[in-house]
Amino acid sequence: MMNWDQIEGNWTHFRGKVREHWGRLTDDDLDIIAGRRDQLIGRIQYTYGLLKEAAEAQVRDFENKLKGFVDQTRSFVDDVKLKGRHTSATR
Repeated sequence: MMNWDQIEGNWTHFRGKVREHWGRLTDDDLDIIAGRRDQLIGRIQYTYGLLKEAAEAQVRDFENKLKGFVDQTRSFVDDVKLKGRHTSATR
């Protein structure tokens, strides 16, 4: 699972992913959420008419997807760094 301190600290980056996942959330909603998990759950509940448990389940699913995205990004960056080292070593 993602660390919500990371999400809150990088909210401008992650808010686009939240908007993709929950398209009914407005910019005002995202400003209010500001990376706070409890606010995200509350806004999902209100906007989509869900029970708290259902909203929490959606957020857990989103966390897992974010973790996969972050892991893929780290792997890609590591690959690029390795290729860069290999290229500079062969010059």
